Amino acid sequence: MSRYTPFALSVIGLALILALPIEGFWFWAGLVFFAGLVLIGILDMVQIKHAVLRNYPVLGHIRYFFEMIRPEIRQYLIESDDEEVPFSREARAIVYQRAKNVEDKRPFGTKMKVYAGGYQWLTHSIRPKKITDYDFRITIGGPDCKQPYQASIYNISAMSFGALSANAILALNKGARIGGFAHDTGEGGISRYHKEGQGDLIWEIGTGYFGCRNAEGGFDTEKFRETAALDQVKMIEIKLSQGAKPGQGGVLPAAKISPEIAEARGVPLGVDCVSPASHSAFDTPLKMMEFIKTLRDLSGGKPIGFKLCIGHRREFMCIVRAMLETGITPDFIVIDGKEGGTGAAPLEFANHMGMPLVEGLTFAHNTLRGAGLRDRIRIGASGKLIHAFDIAKALALGADWANSARGFMFSVGCIQAQACHTNHCPTGVATQDPLRQRAIDVPDKAKRVANFHRNTLKALGDMTGAAGLDHPIQFLPHHLMMRENDRDMVTGEDVYPYMPEGFLLREDDERYGYLKRWRRSSSASFSPFDGGV
Repeated sequence: MSRYTPFALSVIGLALILALPIEGFWFWAGLVFFAGLVLIGILDMVQIKHAVLRNYPVLGHIRYFFEMIRPEIRQYLIESDDEEVPFSREARAIVYQRAKNVEDKRPFGTKMKVYAGGYQWLTHSIRPKKITDYDFRITIGGPDCKQPYQASIYNISAMSFGALSANAILALNKGARIGGFAHDTGEGGISRYHKEGQGDLIWEIGTGYFGCRNAEGGFDTEKFRETAALDQVKMIEIKLSQGAKPGQGGVLPAAKISPEIAEARGVPLGVDCVSPASHSAFDTPLKMMEFIKTLRDLSGGKPIGFKLCIGHRREFMCIVRAMLETGITPDFIVIDGKEGGTGAAPLEFANHMGMPLVEGLTFAHNTLRGAGLRDRIRIGASGKLIHAFDIAKALALGADWANSARGFMFSVGCIQAQACHTNHCPTGVATQDPLRQRAIDVPDKAKRVANFHRNTLKALGDMTGAAGLDHPIQFLPHHLMMRENDRDMVTGEDVYPYMPEGFLLREDDERYGYLKRWRRSSSASFSPFDGGV
């Protein structure tokens, strides 16, 4: 059924009431009923607060009727066996409250089972500190970086134009500008909507080299230099893999490539756009370090890093060995957990490929500590980091900052309809349909993006002060507590300890299998059978 059908039927009903020879009570009852529906439909289409109502006039009110009985529905979901559904509903509720500047209080008790494996919490101090400045920032840029970036510790994770609508990209980027934080472009290139928003950008370069691509699909030096020189581009991120579909490339069919998408990606119209599964600019860890140096030189010394979902742990150690042998280090590494979402991931990939964020983050952090490189390289974390507690936990386990895609999508109106791949997104967030994306009022949603960021960092600051700390970066594993069952309580330090600095170089700590993989790694090749140890 068309989303406009109820409104159209209301118009037809009103016309019939006026045209047919009906008198008395039924005339007035019909007139009030159908005129009321028509008026509601018109108001739905012109209002800017609710994207669902703009796209589904009259019909969309059914959703809000069910929201009136939401407490009963939520309780049912929380008590069900499906952990993902109540998590998503709870996360959306928090984001919507913070985006709309609504007080996010929960009377009458704690939701105890929030995370898989049991309840988790942060320890607090008997002498808390008062934090008044919630604009928490870190400097990203190693010793070879000439243009370090003062980044917020909470930024928008990678989502491409093409996957998201023009209005969604514009609202996100304008929100980032208002709030003074960064917006990762995703691998789809820098679109006109990113530029129009004027917010800080992290330019992600994937295997398709969109925005710096030659006619054969390889890396183009001059195109990269031109785009990297944009003042909006604050950091450049090489995408090795993403959590939702690690090890997979992709194809954007020619039929889905609009002139705007072709412009952003630097690809021709009428031809399928292929993103290979791996990079053509390098094929060994040593060449990868050379590529990082090339990008740094071409960009004028801007921060250069890479993003990956941890797979074969030895391969990450191969990259670290190449850093040691060449003396070239990235300015940052983003660890993407498999928890991330995309409309393009096969179901079994989304569920069973790639390492979850906590394990991947801990491994990368400890490997860099073991190689004596952790102080040169910042680590970002992404993968369902929506609550302030999520950010604090990631920082405690080794991250320097956090990225979120899901949280910021909720802030522009996503209701997680899971129709991203159909082009029929009901709120206009994940669609290229110009009528559907019209539902997003950019100025209003940009404010909500900034509100969500600000209020989440305020919540994080309040938790930081309660723990007796001055800055969230001071969270350590011992601040994290976990109840594994009804009796046993452990600290994050017990489960996710920081390994000693330089232990891989000294080869003096056999715990957790790090040394076994380190000895099998090689800077010359990612393969254990081709130059590996």
